[in-house]
Amino acid sequence: MVGHGRLGDTGYMSILPVDQGVEHSGGSAFAPNPMFFDPENIVRLAIEANCNAVASTFGVLGIMSRKYAHRIPFIVKINHNQLLTYPNAFDETLYGTVKSAWNMGAVAVGATIYWGSEESDRQLKEIAEAFEQAHELGMATILWCYTRNNAFKVDGVDYHTSADLTGQANHLGVTIQADIIKQKLPTNNGGYLALKFGKTSPLVYEKLTTDHPIDLCRYQVLNCYSGRVGLINSGGESKGASDMADSVYTAIVNKRAGGMGLIMGRKAFQHPFNEGVGLIHTVQDVYLDKKVTIA
Repeated sequence: MVGHGRLGDTGYMSILPVDQGVEHSGGSAFAPNPMFFDPENIVRLAIEANCNAVASTFGVLGIMSRKYAHRIPFIVKINHNQLLTYPNAFDETLYGTVKSAWNMGAVAVGATIYWGSEESDRQLKEIAEAFEQAHELGMATILWCYTRNNAFKVDGVDYHTSADLTGQANHLGVTIQADIIKQKLPTNNGGYLALKFGKTSPLVYEKLTTDHPIDLCRYQVLNCYSGRVGLINSGGESKGASDMADSVYTAIVNKRAGGMGLIMGRKAFQHPFNEGVGLIHTVQDVYLDKKVTIA
Protein backbone atom coordinates (compact mmCIF):
# COMPACT_ATOMS: atom_id res chain seq x y z
CA MET A 1 0.00 0.00 0.00
CA VAL A 2 2.68 2.50 0.97
CA GLY A 3 4.32 2.08 -2.43
CA HIS A 4 1.15 2.48 -4.51
CA GLY A 5 -0.54 5.52 -6.00
CA ARG A 6 0.33 9.17 -6.21
CA LEU A 7 1.77 9.21 -2.68
CA GLY A 8 3.65 5.94 -3.24
CA ASP A 9 6.97 5.73 -1.38
CA THR A 10 6.57 9.18 0.20
CA GLY A 11 5.74 7.83 3.67
CA TYR A 12 2.24 9.26 3.39
CA MET A 13 -1.05 7.61 2.48
CA SER A 14 -4.31 8.60 0.80
CA ILE A 15 -7.08 6.03 1.25
CA LEU A 16 -10.67 6.05 -0.02
CA PRO A 17 -12.96 4.41 2.60
CA VAL A 18 -16.53 3.51 1.66
CA ASP A 19 -18.30 1.47 4.33
CA GLN A 20 -20.96 4.03 5.22
CA GLY A 21 -23.67 2.09 3.40
CA VAL A 22 -23.48 -0.44 6.25
CA GLU A 23 -22.39 1.82 9.10
CA HIS A 24 -25.10 4.44 8.39
CA SER A 25 -27.38 3.33 5.53
CA GLY A 26 -27.20 3.00 1.77
CA GLY A 27 -29.63 5.88 1.41
CA SER A 28 -27.77 8.31 3.65
CA ALA A 29 -24.45 7.44 2.06
CA PHE A 30 -25.30 7.24 -1.63
CA ALA A 31 -28.50 9.26 -2.23
CA PRO A 32 -26.39 12.42 -2.82
CA ASN A 33 -24.61 10.56 -5.66
CA PRO A 34 -26.48 7.34 -6.57
CA MET A 35 -23.78 6.09 -8.95
CA PHE A 36 -21.93 4.85 -5.87
CA PHE A 37 -24.59 2.26 -5.12
CA ASP A 38 -22.58 0.41 -7.80
CA PRO A 39 -19.42 -1.00 -6.17
CA GLU A 40 -17.42 -0.62 -9.39
CA ASN A 41 -17.66 3.16 -9.17
CA ILE A 42 -16.23 3.08 -5.65
CA VAL A 43 -13.15 1.25 -6.88
CA ARG A 44 -12.94 3.42 -10.00
CA LEU A 45 -12.90 6.57 -7.87
CA ALA A 46 -9.96 5.26 -5.84
CA ILE A 47 -8.09 4.33 -9.03
CA GLU A 48 -8.76 7.62 -10.82
CA ALA A 49 -7.70 9.54 -7.71
CA ASN A 50 -4.45 7.53 -7.53
CA CYS A 51 -5.10 6.51 -3.92
CA ASN A 52 -2.80 4.16 -2.04
CA ALA A 53 -5.75 1.83 -1.42
CA VAL A 54 -9.52 1.48 -1.29
CA ALA A 55 -11.20 0.34 1.94
CA SER A 56 -14.69 -1.13 1.83
CA THR A 57 -16.90 -4.06 2.79
CA PHE A 58 -16.75 -7.77 2.01
CA GLY A 59 -19.61 -7.23 -0.44
CA VAL A 60 -18.15 -4.30 -2.35
CA LEU A 61 -14.62 -5.66 -2.65
CA GLY A 62 -15.67 -9.27 -3.04
CA ILE A 63 -17.78 -8.56 -6.10
CA MET A 64 -14.99 -6.45 -7.61
CA SER A 65 -11.98 -8.53 -6.59
CA ARG A 66 -11.49 -10.53 -9.79
CA LYS A 67 -11.49 -7.37 -11.91
CA TYR A 68 -9.63 -4.93 -9.69
CA ALA A 69 -7.67 -6.55 -6.83
CA HIS A 70 -4.53 -6.53 -9.00
CA ARG A 71 -4.96 -2.86 -9.91
CA ILE A 72 -5.27 -1.20 -6.49
CA PRO A 73 -4.65 -2.52 -2.97
CA PHE A 74 -7.84 -3.69 -1.22
CA ILE A 75 -8.50 -3.11 2.49
CA VAL A 76 -11.46 -5.19 3.67
CA LYS A 77 -13.36 -3.75 6.61
CA ILE A 78 -14.15 -6.93 8.57
CA ASN A 79 -16.58 -5.57 11.20
CA HIS A 80 -19.39 -3.04 11.24
CA ASN A 81 -22.03 -1.37 13.34
CA GLN A 82 -25.41 -0.98 11.64
CA LEU A 83 -28.31 1.28 12.54
CA LEU A 84 -31.29 -0.84 11.49
CA THR A 85 -31.34 -2.45 14.92
CA TYR A 86 -33.64 -0.53 17.26
CA PRO A 87 -32.65 0.91 19.62
CA ASN A 88 -29.27 1.61 18.08
CA ALA A 89 -26.25 0.11 19.80
CA PHE A 90 -22.53 0.82 19.65
CA ASP A 91 -21.51 -2.71 18.76
CA GLU A 92 -19.19 -3.66 15.92
CA THR A 93 -19.88 -7.17 14.64
CA LEU A 94 -17.67 -9.35 12.45
CA TYR A 95 -19.09 -9.71 8.94
CA GLY A 96 -16.60 -12.26 7.66
CA THR A 97 -13.18 -13.77 8.20
CA VAL A 98 -9.63 -12.61 7.63
CA LYS A 99 -9.08 -15.69 5.44
CA SER A 100 -11.97 -14.63 3.20
CA ALA A 101 -10.40 -11.17 2.79
CA TRP A 102 -7.07 -12.82 1.94
CA ASN A 103 -8.74 -15.13 -0.58
CA MET A 104 -10.18 -12.16 -2.50
CA GLY A 105 -6.70 -10.67 -2.85
CA ALA A 106 -6.84 -8.00 -0.16
CA VAL A 107 -3.54 -6.73 1.19
CA ALA A 108 -4.96 -5.47 4.47
CA VAL A 109 -7.92 -5.69 6.83
CA GLY A 110 -9.52 -2.88 8.76
CA ALA A 111 -11.69 -3.01 11.85
CA THR A 112 -13.35 -0.69 14.36
CA ILE A 113 -13.29 -0.84 18.13
CA TYR A 114 -15.65 1.46 20.00
CA TRP A 115 -13.52 2.23 23.05
CA GLY A 116 -15.65 3.17 26.03
CA SER A 117 -18.69 1.18 24.92
CA GLU A 118 -20.03 -1.75 26.94
CA GLU A 119 -19.01 -4.11 24.15
CA SER A 120 -15.43 -2.82 23.76
CA ASP A 121 -13.76 -5.68 25.66
CA ARG A 122 -15.33 -8.28 23.36
CA GLN A 123 -14.44 -6.21 20.30
CA LEU A 124 -10.85 -5.90 21.57
CA LYS A 125 -10.50 -9.69 21.87
CA GLU A 126 -12.09 -10.37 18.47
CA ILE A 127 -9.97 -7.84 16.62
CA ALA A 128 -6.72 -8.73 18.40
CA GLU A 129 -7.22 -12.32 17.23
CA ALA A 130 -8.16 -11.19 13.72
CA PHE A 131 -5.09 -8.94 13.46
CA GLU A 132 -2.86 -11.81 14.60
CA GLN A 133 -4.23 -13.99 11.82
CA ALA A 134 -3.85 -11.17 9.29
CA HIS A 135 -0.19 -10.76 10.17
CA GLU A 136 0.36 -14.50 9.85
CA LEU A 137 -0.99 -14.23 6.29
CA GLY A 138 1.25 -11.25 5.52
CA MET A 139 -1.56 -8.68 5.58
CA ALA A 140 -1.46 -5.21 7.11
CA THR A 141 -3.95 -4.10 9.77
CA ILE A 142 -5.74 -0.77 10.21
CA LEU A 143 -7.79 0.08 13.29
CA TRP A 144 -10.65 2.56 13.23
CA CYS A 145 -9.95 3.69 16.79
CA TYR A 146 -13.13 5.49 17.91
CA THR A 147 -14.62 6.36 21.29
CA ARG A 148 -18.32 5.71 21.92
CA ASN A 149 -20.29 6.32 25.10
CA ASN A 150 -23.17 8.71 25.74
CA ALA A 151 -21.46 9.67 29.02
CA PHE A 152 -18.64 11.27 26.98
CA LYS A 153 -20.90 14.29 26.49
CA VAL A 154 -20.79 16.61 29.53
CA ASP A 155 -22.66 19.91 29.94
CA GLY A 156 -23.25 20.19 26.23
CA VAL A 157 -19.62 19.48 25.29
CA ASP A 158 -18.81 16.38 23.25
CA TYR A 159 -15.53 14.81 24.36
CA HIS A 160 -15.61 11.89 21.92
CA THR A 161 -12.93 13.73 19.94
CA SER A 162 -10.92 15.13 22.84
CA ALA A 163 -7.16 14.74 22.43
CA ASP A 164 -6.70 12.91 25.73
CA LEU A 165 -9.47 10.32 25.18
CA THR A 166 -8.66 9.71 21.51
CA GLY A 167 -4.97 9.58 22.41
CA GLN A 168 -5.64 6.76 24.87
CA ALA A 169 -7.82 5.00 22.30
CA ASN A 170 -4.84 5.14 19.94
CA HIS A 171 -2.56 3.76 22.65
CA LEU A 172 -4.89 0.80 23.14
CA GLY A 173 -5.06 0.28 19.39
CA VAL A 174 -1.32 0.05 18.87
CA THR A 175 -1.16 -2.38 21.79
CA ILE A 176 -3.09 -4.97 19.75
CA GLN A 177 -0.58 -4.45 16.92
CA ALA A 178 -2.51 -2.28 14.52
CA ASP A 179 -0.10 -1.21 11.77
CA ILE A 180 -2.02 2.02 11.13
CA ILE A 181 -4.42 3.91 13.38
CA LYS A 182 -7.41 5.74 11.89
CA GLN A 183 -8.67 8.48 14.18
CA LYS A 184 -10.85 11.56 14.01
CA LEU A 185 -9.08 14.90 14.22
CA PRO A 186 -9.23 16.15 17.84
CA THR A 187 -11.57 19.07 18.44
CA ASN A 188 -10.94 19.72 22.15
CA ASN A 189 -9.12 18.36 25.20
CA GLY A 190 -9.75 17.54 28.84
CA GLY A 191 -12.14 14.64 28.40
CA TYR A 192 -10.71 12.83 31.42
CA LEU A 193 -11.08 15.96 33.55
CA ALA A 194 -14.67 16.64 32.50
CA LEU A 195 -15.79 13.03 32.87
CA LYS A 196 -14.01 12.63 36.22
CA PHE A 197 -13.00 9.04 35.54
CA GLY A 198 -9.92 7.10 34.50
CA LYS A 199 -6.37 8.28 35.04
CA THR A 200 -4.43 11.12 33.47
CA SER A 201 -1.71 13.58 34.48
CA PRO A 202 -1.66 17.39 34.75
CA LEU A 203 1.40 17.27 32.51
CA VAL A 204 -0.78 16.10 29.62
CA TYR A 205 -2.45 19.51 29.64
CA GLU A 206 0.43 21.65 30.93
CA LYS A 207 3.34 20.37 28.83
CA LEU A 208 2.28 17.81 26.26
CA THR A 209 -0.58 19.75 24.67
CA THR A 210 -1.84 23.26 24.02
CA ASP A 211 -5.11 24.42 22.50
CA HIS A 212 -3.51 24.54 19.05
CA PRO A 213 -5.01 21.96 16.64
CA ILE A 214 -1.56 20.71 15.58
CA ASP A 215 -0.52 20.13 19.20
CA LEU A 216 -3.76 18.27 19.91
CA CYS A 217 -3.17 16.03 16.89
CA ARG A 218 0.47 15.60 17.87
CA TYR A 219 -0.70 14.09 21.17
CA GLN A 220 -2.61 11.50 19.13
CA VAL A 221 0.62 10.74 17.23
CA LEU A 222 2.56 10.53 20.51
CA ASN A 223 0.18 7.80 21.70
CA CYS A 224 0.88 5.80 18.52
CA TYR A 225 4.24 4.78 19.98
CA SER A 226 5.66 8.23 19.21
CA GLY A 227 4.63 7.88 15.57
CA ARG A 228 6.18 4.45 15.03
CA VAL A 229 2.64 3.36 14.15
CA GLY A 230 1.23 5.71 11.52
CA LEU A 231 -1.74 7.96 12.30
CA ILE A 232 -4.21 8.71 9.52
CA ASN A 233 -7.01 11.13 10.33
CA SER A 234 -10.49 10.77 8.88
CA GLY A 235 -12.12 13.32 6.62
CA GLY A 236 -15.53 13.22 8.31
CA GLU A 237 -18.97 13.91 6.89
CA SER A 238 -19.62 15.97 3.78
CA LYS A 239 -20.78 19.52 4.49
CA GLY A 240 -21.04 20.65 0.89
CA ALA A 241 -19.27 23.80 -0.22
CA SER A 242 -16.70 23.74 2.59
CA ASP A 243 -15.50 20.18 1.91
CA MET A 244 -12.41 21.23 -0.04
CA ALA A 245 -11.24 23.74 2.57
CA ASP A 246 -12.05 21.38 5.44
CA SER A 247 -10.12 18.53 3.82
CA VAL A 248 -7.04 20.64 3.14
CA TYR A 249 -7.14 21.92 6.75
CA THR A 250 -7.28 18.36 8.11
CA ALA A 251 -4.41 17.27 5.86
CA ILE A 252 -2.22 20.19 6.93
CA VAL A 253 -2.88 19.55 10.62
CA ASN A 254 -2.19 15.84 10.24
CA LYS A 255 1.03 16.34 8.28
CA ARG A 256 2.41 19.10 10.52
CA ALA A 257 1.63 17.02 13.62
CA GLY A 258 3.64 14.08 12.29
CA GLY A 259 0.75 12.04 10.93
CA MET A 260 0.81 9.64 8.00
CA GLY A 261 -2.08 10.76 5.84
CA LEU A 262 -5.79 11.14 5.33
CA ILE A 263 -8.59 8.62 4.82
CA MET A 264 -11.44 10.49 3.18
CA GLY A 265 -14.73 9.08 1.95
CA ARG A 266 -17.96 11.07 2.03
CA LYS A 267 -16.27 14.37 1.21
CA ALA A 268 -15.20 12.74 -2.07
CA PHE A 269 -17.91 10.30 -3.15
CA GLN A 270 -20.86 12.51 -2.22
CA HIS A 271 -19.72 14.96 -4.90
CA PRO A 272 -19.76 14.42 -8.68
CA PHE A 273 -17.11 11.90 -9.71
CA ASN A 274 -14.62 14.35 -11.22
CA GLU A 275 -14.99 16.73 -8.28
CA GLY A 276 -14.26 13.86 -5.92
CA VAL A 277 -11.11 13.00 -7.84
CA GLY A 278 -10.04 16.64 -7.76
CA LEU A 279 -10.65 16.94 -4.04
CA ILE A 280 -8.55 13.84 -3.28
CA HIS A 281 -5.76 15.14 -5.54
CA THR A 282 -5.78 18.47 -3.71
CA VAL A 283 -5.36 16.68 -0.39
CA GLN A 284 -2.54 14.62 -1.87
CA ASP A 285 -0.89 17.88 -2.97
CA VAL A 286 -0.54 18.84 0.71
CA TYR A 287 1.51 15.72 1.41
CA LEU A 288 3.61 16.23 -1.74
CA ASP A 289 4.31 19.89 -0.93
CA LYS A 290 7.75 20.10 0.71
CA LYS A 291 6.88 23.55 2.08
CA VAL A 292 4.31 21.96 4.40
CA THR A 293 6.59 20.62 7.10
CA ILE A 294 6.32 19.07 10.55
CA ALA A 295 5.71 21.88 13.05
